[in-house]
Amino acid sequence: MAKIHVILQGKGGVGKSVIAATIAQYKAGKNQKPLCIDTDPVNATFAGYKALNVRRINILDGDEINTRNFDALVELIASAEDDVIIDNGASSFVPLSHYLISNEVPTLLHEMGHELVVHTVITGGQALLDTVSGFAQLAQQYPAEVLFVVWLNPYWGPIEHEGKTFEQMKAYTQNKERVSAIIQIPALKEETYGRDYSDMLQSRLTFDAALKMDSLTIMTRQRLKIVQAKLFAQLETATVL
Repeated sequence: MAKIHVILQGKGGVGKSVIAATIAQYKAGKNQKPLCIDTDPVNATFAGYKALNVRRINILDGDEINTRNFDALVELIASAEDDVIIDNGASSFVPLSHYLISNEVPTLLHEMGHELVVHTVITGGQALLDTVSGFAQLAQQYPAEVLFVVWLNPYWGPIEHEGKTFEQMKAYTQNKERVSAIIQIPALKEETYGRDYSDMLQSRLTFDAALKMDSLTIMTRQRLKIVQAKLFAQLETATVL
């Protein structure tokens, strides 16, 4: 039936909402109508994309999962015929993962005919080791029927440690069989592509909306079109999507 795309990473500010919005736009470009849900209790960035009709559901009550709201979320997912995209915040990463696993929700969804796809992000810079560790924990904790997509975000620096790329790191080599696809977010020149893309994200604009804006220069729209093409080309080759 549907694929349930959940974006999970315990580190905040690493681009989870960007990933959710990118998947949603890719799906829309395929004439699909994904159900978009933002469960981040602190920074509902995904819900800020008005063009994506994102529904906000607060699944956290303090430091604990709000069982009623979570049950309502599962009901939404269970009846979905189109793909579901769920953006989850860093603050609810631990309780949500624990709740999903302890209640055997991945297995439940699998038995219903759905596929659970966990998208996680690896960044360069100071958060590199934290995000790599977060990926390893997810891969080891979730059951075998869960598929993984790793997004590499070089915004804060190259994704390498002690001369090793992500694909050469122990965290990946030990869990390689769990990874269905690796998506490389383009490293963009800050003064041109990077600035244009960042401005678009800050405004919570989709690519389609930005490309139709006469207020943007011709070259700004051209650069955004190129960034979109690079991202969507990788999603096109990821069979899990």
